[in-house]
Amino acid sequence: MAVEDVFVRNQGRTVLACGRIERGRVRTADEVEIVGFAGGPVIRITGVDGCRPEAGEARAGMHAGLLLPGTVAGAIKRGQVLAAPGSIGAHAVFAADIALLPEHQGGAEVLSGDHLHFHVRAGVVKGLVTLPDGMEVLRPSHMAAVTVGLERPLALESGWAFAFRHHGRAAGSGTVTRLLS
Repeated sequence: MAVEDVFVRNQGRTVLACGRIERGRVRTADEVEIVGFAGGPVIRITGVDGCRPEAGEARAGMHAGLLLPGTVAGAIKRGQVLAAPGSIGAHAVFAADIALLPEHQGGAEVLSGDHLHFHVRAGVVKGLVTLPDGMEVLRPSHMAAVTVGLERPLALESGWAFAFRHHGRAAGSGTVTRLLS
């Protein structure tokens, strides 16, 4: 589940992490790992809020809130992923195929070494783009295979889609093709 929002409840004794379950299922008392950014500990879920007050379980495709112990209040943030321990890793460098928007939709030239803001699930991280050898500039409406180095590691898998912004405007989208670190 990608964490979309975090609420601290009961005067700091409980944390509610909200998001959409992407695959599998989660139940009360399951252990999950906080993946992305600085990461976090493996924690036990104390409850699952679904459509009903206490669902006890959430499955793929459901929007749910996972109740967690208050001790993780500072460790969990929007953009991280809660997953079964060891099922997904955080990566800071990856290869991707990107496509720039046309100029009339806000697309702008991207140079090798430009810093873009990458939006992966609910996470936003600044990253450095490296174009293929011999390519100095990627023009609007064009595509390229690039390497991206993020400032902070994010939970990533091959095949995941992302969007990116350049100079504060939507610039294009891409797909992770290979994880490099």
